[in-house]
Amino acid sequence: MNAGAEVNSQDYGKVAVLMGGRSAEREISLASGAAALQALQSAGVDAQGVDTAADNLYDTLVNGGYARAFIALHGRGGEDGVIQGMLETVGIPYTGSHVLGSALGMDKLRTKQVWQSAGIPTPAFSVLSSKAEAAAAKADLCYPVIVKPPHEGSSIGISKVDVADDLPAAWELAARYDAAVLVEQWIEGMEYTAGILGDAVLPLIRLETPNTFYDYAAKYEADTTSYLVPCGLDAGKEAELQSLSHAAYRAVGASGWGRVDFMLDASGQPWFIEINTVPGLTDHSLVPMAAKAAGIDFSQLICSILDTSLESVAADSREADCA
Repeated sequence: MNAGAEVNSQDYGKVAVLMGGRSAEREISLASGAAALQALQSAGVDAQGVDTAADNLYDTLVNGGYARAFIALHGRGGEDGVIQGMLETVGIPYTGSHVLGSALGMDKLRTKQVWQSAGIPTPAFSVLSSKAEAAAAKADLCYPVIVKPPHEGSSIGISKVDVADDLPAAWELAARYDAAVLVEQWIEGMEYTAGILGDAVLPLIRLETPNTFYDYAAKYEADTTSYLVPCGLDAGKEAELQSLSHAAYRAVGASGWGRVDFMLDASGQPWFIEINTVPGLTDHSLVPMAAKAAGIDFSQLICSILDTSLESVAADSREADCA
């Protein structure tokens, strides 16, 4: 089924909307999951919410009669290939990227390494694995830099560092979430995001915030963040960046739906920052905004995302035929 097609619940069967979990993004996931669940139920789909933090999750999924899963999990345990591997083990089709794409997309360091090998422009970076390494490196870096835990989303644990003396504190904050900390060259310029739905790249959104960067507060709490769509680029430049965003997305094995974030510096050079294989579905979320600009309402978007689980079944069938 495509966006706008009439939903037939028999095509989907019983759907588990997976949400919550135990990651640092639990509350955001609960909001995304609730929004997706309401949209699916309103469309006539037999959908039920399942909090993956429950101790009996395996039994719930195996014995619950679920035909497929809609993944609305953010962060570790849900966006990193773990739940995807479990669902494949028990034979439940699911939305979005499979194990490899999910695992790579959640790891900002490996994503950047793959992009480097594929010729996708991404800011220079280093990895600091200890407080001693951070202290030793602080005089050698070219400031400003941005310091982040490689396996967190929603800008959790991220700091901009303008002077060397502030690096140790930023490292300590990021190290609360990850053993190794990513230090990335700061790019001065405009921030954009590209939503991806199937093989289509949605209209680009330009983000503007009075905050130092598009941090957690700017994403989920502030009313001062501006989301510009149309993004202000000419059609040719936007199409070029959409194509490059799609290439960046596919390079890490992502599929189904997601989001790619990048910067444009003063010379117009794009620098790719990260991807999200399960972006937010809250009232502040970017993919629903981009979909709306493309003429896809929220209910249609959610059903189109659920369709990616049907596509995974077709792919599995093709693989079986070739075995």
